[in-house]
Amino acid sequence: MCLIVLGWQVDPAYPLVVAANRDEYFSRPTAPLAWWDDSPEVLAGRDLQAGGTWLGITRNGRFAAITNYRDPARVNPNAPSRGQLVADFLRGTERPGDYLRRIEPDAQACNGFNLLVADARELWWHSNVSGQTRQLAPGIHAVSNHLLDTPWPKLVTAKAAFHNAMPVPTQLFALLQDDRQHPDEVLPSTGVSLARERELSAIFVKTPGYGTRSSAVIRFAANNNNGSKLDFAEQTWAEGGLPDGPLRQFTLD
Repeated sequence: MCLIVLGWQVDPAYPLVVAANRDEYFSRPTAPLAWWDDSPEVLAGRDLQAGGTWLGITRNGRFAAITNYRDPARVNPNAPSRGQLVADFLRGTERPGDYLRRIEPDAQACNGFNLLVADARELWWHSNVSGQTRQLAPGIHAVSNHLLDTPWPKLVTAKAAFHNAMPVPTQLFALLQDDRQHPDEVLPSTGVSLARERELSAIFVKTPGYGTRSSAVIRFAANNNNGSKLDFAEQTWAEGGLPDGPLRQFTLD
């Protein structure tokens, strides 16, 4: 993922609301959103190159998502897959904080990332760049390719729009399709060219060979009878920002 905006215990109807864009090379093989054959509780897309995923949820509300930390000088092409951290949490049973504390030493071998993990009770964040691990309070949180809630222009724009859009999935998808680029004077400096910073400053990225591959909206609530209510929709995109197939929707009630 390259942009995640998340409402945690803000909407009474859905205590977890997520709007997220995955930016990736179009050449990287990917399976769209589906229940996994080898882990039937997991609903997620799948990275067919490394086997993990970037975002997913389970029937009982275990949620995980990851973004990379943009720093080209620190990229190790032989590092372990970050997406496996998401898949392992979704398949597991550990509490979010326990999981992050357990993986923290080994996660240093991965390229830089932000990892969000939650169950129906708690939401946690970890960055292997800053070394921070903490439980998040109720509210609206966002992360792109720096640390949690870093006020990059795209994050500020997305968070401002998210609160009003949160109850309406179509408005959340509209937020995720905002392809406006931001002025040079407010862009971060992350080790790529200014032209590249400009291209990546949009919420919805459209560049040759690389861009927003999918947009996802999740709304989850745990019911009092130990069941759950889940709406998960994903739109995949082809190069140039055109839809790549129909909107995929999964619902549990």
